[in-house]
Parts: sequence; C-alpha cells; structure tokens
Amino acid sequence: MSENKTELKRSLGLIDATSLVAGSMIGSGIFIVTSAMARDIGSAAWLLVIWLVTGLITVAAALSYGELAGMMPNAGGQFVYIQRAYGRLVSFLYGWTVFTVIQTGVIAAIAVTFANYAAIFFPVLDQTLFTVGTGFVFSYQKVLAIFSIILLTYINTKGVESGKTVQLIFTSAKLIALFALIILGLYVGLQTDVLSNNFANMWEASKTVVNPDGTITVTKLAGMAILGAAGATIINSLFSSDAWNNVTFIAGEIKEPKKNIPRSLFLGTLIVTVIYVLANLAYLALLPMQGNPNAADSLSNGIMFASNDRVGAAAASMIMGNVGVFVMAGLIMVSTFGCNSGLILSGGRLFFAMAKDGLFFKQATELNKNQVPAKALWVQCIWACVLCISGKFGDLLTYATFASLLFYILTILGVFILRKKEPNTERPYKAFGYPVVPAIYIVVTSAICLTLLIYDTFNTGLGLCIVALGIPVYYFVMNKKE
Repeated sequence: MSENKTELKRSLGLIDATSLVAGSMIGSGIFIVTSAMARDIGSAAWLLVIWLVTGLITVAAALSYGELAGMMPNAGGQFVYIQRAYGRLVSFLYGWTVFTVIQTGVIAAIAVTFANYAAIFFPVLDQTLFTVGTGFVFSYQKVLAIFSIILLTYINTKGVESGKTVQLIFTSAKLIALFALIILGLYVGLQTDVLSNNFANMWEASKTVVNPDGTITVTKLAGMAILGAAGATIINSLFSSDAWNNVTFIAGEIKEPKKNIPRSLFLGTLIVTVIYVLANLAYLALLPMQGNPNAADSLSNGIMFASNDRVGAAAASMIMGNVGVFVMAGLIMVSTFGCNSGLILSGGRLFFAMAKDGLFFKQATELNKNQVPAKALWVQCIWACVLCISGKFGDLLTYATFASLLFYILTILGVFILRKKEPNTERPYKAFGYPVVPAIYIVVTSAICLTLLIYDTFNTGLGLCIVALGIPVYYFVMNKKE
C-alpha cells in the first residue's frame, strides 16, 4: 500500500459518528462552569434556563449544519461549507483561527485539566521542575499534559479504527458515569430540602462578587440587567457544549455521510443537552445555590463557592463523602482523555482539507500507510504542546470563543446563501424548520455576541484581532504561491 495516498477511507458508522459528537462535547466544563454561572446569575431557575437555551441553540445549529453536511460530505466540514458560501479568504480565516487557538487551544486546556486531576492521585505532579521569572512555572503536570497529547496523536496515526475504539470506549465510560452521578445525585438530594430551598425564590437573580479583602458584594438584578448577565455568562455553557461540529471534519471517513452526519449531529447534541440539564438539576438537589467562600465543607460552600469551582466534585462528595472527590477526579480524567481523543482525531482532518486546497502546509495532504493524515496530526500536536508550555492557552480560549460563535453564525447564514446560489444542488437532508429554526439561531447567537461585546469588550476585541491577523497571513500565502 502506498504511503502517500490522498483519499480517506470511509469506515465510521452512525454510532461512531454520534460517539464523536458527544465525546468531543463532554470534557471538563460541565463539572466546573456552573459555579461561575451561579455567581453571575444567582438564580436556580435562570441557571437552568441558560443551560436549556444553550442546548436548544446547539441542537438548532446541528440541525442546520446537517443540510450542509449532506451537500458536501467531504473531509474538512465547516471549512468546506464556509468556502462554498463565502470564498477562500473567509474559509482561511476560519481555518487559521481553528489552528491557532480554537482546536489546539482546547486540546491544550483539556490536557492540562487531565493532568490537574491526575495530581489528586499522584501529588508528585504538583512539583515544579523550573521557573522562569515570576510568571512562568513548568511542573510535572505540564509534562503529563504534553505526554497525553503526544500519546493520543500517536494512537490516532495508527489508523481511524484505533482512534474510533478509544473514542467509543471513553465516551461510553463517561456517559455511564454521568448518568450514575445524575441518578444518585437526584436520589440522595431529593431526600433533603436543598432543591426546594433553591427554588423557593427561583427567579430572584443577583450577581455575587468576592472582593480582594474577602468580603462579598451581592447586586440584585432585574429587567434588562438579568438578560445582560444571562447573555454574558452563557459563554460558559456554550464553551462546555462546543466541538459538536468536529464530526463534520471527518466526513471523508464516514459511511453514507449524507445520512449519517445529519443524524449524528442531532443525536449527539440532543444526548449531551439532556445530560447537561439533568446534571445541573442534580447539583441543585445536592448543594445550595448560595454559600460561604470561607467555609470548610462542600455543603456550606454551596454551588457558587465550590472549591476551585469544582462543583462536580462537591456534588460527588455529598453522595459518597470524601471518596467522592477521588471518584469525580477519575471521572474527569476519563472524560478529558476521551474528549481530547476526539478533538485530535477530527482536527487533523480539517488541516488536511486546508492543505489540499493550498491553504496549509503541503505535507499535511499526505496520508500514511494507515490512510491517516499523520503529518497534519503531528503539526496540530506540536502547536498544542507549545500552548501547553506557554500557559497562555486559557486566555486564547477566552478570546477565541467569541470568534467561534461568529463563524457558527456565518456558517448557518451560508444555508440561506447556498439555497439562493445553488437552488438545484442535491440536498439529501434539508435543514429542519427552515427558514425559522436557522433564523432563530442566527438572531439568538447574534444577540449573545452583541451582549459579549458590551460586557466583555476587551476579550471579544482580542478574539476579533486573532481572526483579523489571518488576513495578512492569507495574502502572504497567496503571494508565495504566485
């Protein structure tokens, strides 16, 4: 078999594709971000509404993407859709942002989270190897994070079957564990009055801030202030629900992609939406919404002030005591490891598609003897490891999440554009509820972006700068080709 083939092999079925959607979405966010959201909105009802809205717009986006996936069942997914609707420059800007921060930044962040929780079992990982100045610390945790990225990249270069097996095993394990947390959490929590207390004044919203001197400032929210706070904090749940589109990157390896990609998008996002809402309901059944940041136990800390925002670990401790912290740490390690496997598997395919179009390193077009774009995977691996070492990926993720939302809006707007430009193109699946459902997604997500621009101008501005930086890079690449 030639080691330089350029056509991917279709070997993934509906279950594999759905596993990739769900597995890429479920990382560490669901176990952490609810604490920050609770401080931002202070209301049990509004908290659940935000998670429901996140789920609904994610499913709506997935249903709309299904039409584009059916029309263009090729490797590269969203990159290909954007190029068909808007041309090469906009598609390059998308690929540029994905490579520089979105995909590689998420891989780095999740790898570090994996290592952080591994330190609960192996405290030696907390030891520092060396420091540079006052801001840079290199510890054994970063070594483990980098090693996990390299290991998963190596596994994925051995063939899509290897990556598929890892993804299926870890997605199944984390789904089972999450359902166990939900069922046990509701069973234990409903025997107390915690849930009823949380819903006693469920629509009373407030923003809670811990001041530098340790005092707490609580600001009541009403009217437009509630919508503003909800619009700003929804970025947390949207980040936790992101990466569902990664399955479109590997369209070239999915059997019957015109049917299986739309189905997997819908099934995967629906499954995760249900899990996320139920998980937050379990948190509210086990832990009070408000709490004391200086308390010594999880019940007194509440959801708002769970230790290091680890609300999942706090909930588990209410079910199983101190052993719950270790159980949850193990669950998050499984979750993050499986999540990164899916992200690494799919990200390499996007860069493979870019390279075939002359917009990435030429060598990334090559497939190894296992018919995998190994060089694209290793380039992705190297940059993700650099972000791990730099320690700046957290900032980059904040900047890039806003840009990622903009590209989702552009892609779904592309459904309307292509309906007009290419009315006779075969569409095995048509966007559910068109034009209403795609239009609702565009309007709601645009409103969220506008709110973020108002409430977090600095970070959203930097997100736009990262995208804009790709413009001179694009023209530099084009000039070199001429």
